[in-house]
Amino acid sequence: MMPQPSSRITGRDHGQFLNKGPIVFKNFLTSITRNGISLIGTGLAIAGLVLIVSLFVMEQLGFEGGPYLGILTYLILPMIFVTGLILIPVGAVLYRRNLRRRPGGESTPLLPIFDLNKTKTRRWMMIFVGATMVNIVIVAGATYKGVEVMESVEFCGMACHAVMQPEHTAYQRSSHSRVSCAECHIGPGADWFVKSKLDGAWQLVAVTFDLYPRPIPTPLHDLRPARETCEQCHWPTRFVGDTLKIKKHYEEDEANTELTTALLLRVGGEAGKKSSGIHWHVDPGVAIRYRSDETREEIYEVEYTDEDGAVKLFADRKAPEEGGIWRDMDCVDCHNRPSHNYKAPDFEIDVALRDGLIDRTLPYVKKEGLRIIDAEYASHEEAREVITTELTKYYAENYPDLATDRADDIRNAATVLGDIYSVNVFPHMKVWWNTYPEHIGHERSEGCFRCHGKRLRTAEREQISRDCDVCHSILAEREVDPAIITQLNP
Repeated sequence: MMPQPSSRITGRDHGQFLNKGPIVFKNFLTSITRNGISLIGTGLAIAGLVLIVSLFVMEQLGFEGGPYLGILTYLILPMIFVTGLILIPVGAVLYRRNLRRRPGGESTPLLPIFDLNKTKTRRWMMIFVGATMVNIVIVAGATYKGVEVMESVEFCGMACHAVMQPEHTAYQRSSHSRVSCAECHIGPGADWFVKSKLDGAWQLVAVTFDLYPRPIPTPLHDLRPARETCEQCHWPTRFVGDTLKIKKHYEEDEANTELTTALLLRVGGEAGKKSSGIHWHVDPGVAIRYRSDETREEIYEVEYTDEDGAVKLFADRKAPEEGGIWRDMDCVDCHNRPSHNYKAPDFEIDVALRDGLIDRTLPYVKKEGLRIIDAEYASHEEAREVITTELTKYYAENYPDLATDRADDIRNAATVLGDIYSVNVFPHMKVWWNTYPEHIGHERSEGCFRCHGKRLRTAEREQISRDCDVCHSILAEREVDPAIITQLNP
């Protein structure tokens, strides 16, 4: 009886097998399917591709999955897809290396040999090249969309919701709510784009392993200079002139008496060859830099260079002689919370009363509302519950008839007070009313007086100007029906 040929391919047979035209592709498929690494890679690549296409189609059909859908579709799944593609040839090479170690397998080449003189080989090669091009298109498209997702407001503000909830909430209420986070925090150009992604990699690790501080410390010392971001829209050479600002306040008395403050802000700017007013600080011919602590709240020295090159140094005699950080003054030294501003509790209640969100005729609603919300609660839910309980209790004890007749107005006032608390205070991040002071003006913090105070002087005892009229003129200050308002609006 003739012996039956063995179906098993030896190392030598395998080496001969490779030189038979299209058999090379069959052998390549064999090397893929006969090792676990390539099988895993094939499974990952197919699963990743199917999921990417499926989720992309769902997105095009209008399915809203929030920021996490974009992260999954264009960041996580493409990485799985590419990992699978890499594992396929890696597993094939390892399989062939194993064949070379078998008896008689020394002639097995480590890499496939392609004879392009054979028609079928060229045909298979075209299929392989076509599949590679499709993979390149998929990866390139996913990369582009991934970058788009990473620079979206939803990704910045909601993907790391617990961390960025305070900043995202304040941003949504700001005048920059239509400007994307990336336009200010990254700006144009590849260098800052790469830098931001490297910083983001650590931030991802910090969020994953709960390594981030609470609250997030400010200011951001690695923020891009304002001239490369803010000044793309806000021209420092534009002359604004004087701006009238009308502010409404409410007394903490029974009638919640309305008071009016009228200010003429001398915003100024560049007019002709010189600047005036508040925006004199950003005159192209003026150079100001200062030395401060890391928070920029304590200013140690201010160096002023005029357009002729003359230098004046204003210093605090009690400040440390060494240490601190020198910085060139720009927009964010005054506008330090341009998009993430947390308001004071009395300011928020004044706005709610002015806009009719809280009924002014509720006696002492300003005083009691301020007392109740200017406190620390463990969560927003607890704050809303306690605020409602406390306000209802106050009117029930002091105005029982009103508490019954106007229960809806009281309940609505409590709801608004809860809303005010929830957009300014974030207990889980230890963000309280006064955590992030604003430097515009000087009511909530030292602000302007960080420099325009008594401490900083030259060697000749000259001080930085403290003349209020340089920045504003007070037309009325907390007055009932001031005459200037009647004159302006007869």
